[in-house]
Amino acid sequence: MAKQDRAIRTRRVILEAAAAVFEEHGYEAAKITDILARAEVTKGALYFHFESKEDLALAVIDAQVVEAPPQLPQAAKLQEGIDIGMIFANRLMHDPLVRGSVRLTLDQAGAQLNRGGAYANWTELHTRVLTEAKARGEVLAHVVPEETASLIVGAYAGINMMLRARGASSDLDRQASALYRHIMPSVAVPGVLAMLDMAPGRGERALAEAARAELEAPPTQAAPEFSG
Repeated sequence: MAKQDRAIRTRRVILEAAAAVFEEHGYEAAKITDILARAEVTKGALYFHFESKEDLALAVIDAQVVEAPPQLPQAAKLQEGIDIGMIFANRLMHDPLVRGSVRLTLDQAGAQLNRGGAYANWTELHTRVLTEAKARGEVLAHVVPEETASLIVGAYAGINMMLRARGASSDLDRQASALYRHIMPSVAVPGVLAMLDMAPGRGERALAEAARAELEAPPTQAAPEFSG
């Protein structure tokens, strides 16, 4: 078990170091030697976990969804969908792994790197949320979940790209809030729309709610042992 835990920690250190190097230099200019130096691991340790620089970059990109923190269930499923984007905006400000992942996703250099997976994962996640919201009666009848999910993900990515070009990535929280406030009136039924929290800072508030719930949760009891 200790050996497995050590391997998990080593993989995480490599992933975070790679994200930092990719964020600073982009995919093409990033060097494995720089990642090794940042992670303070051997080449053998890196290649034990990742087959190539491309494999490592794809793992960093996948972290956008895979590393997403847990969210609390909300009274409205649409609120959970909004929280996905608002929490991501918060993570982009505070998590170097997410920043490196976004640099790789939006960077046009390195054409051989397949960036489509991140967009597909986000679109699939939003489609599931919107489909369940529609089944609950939260969504207007004309809404097609797949179309709306694609629109939200595409608009979010466009805003992110624009802010990065302007050197204003820290403004993503406010811009994401504006995006949802413009889109949701065309998606949510009036009763649900009135209860949605789309204000700036929602991501931070949602993460704080989840952290409090985790602290207040009763400890799990180990199953009793029987002898005989």
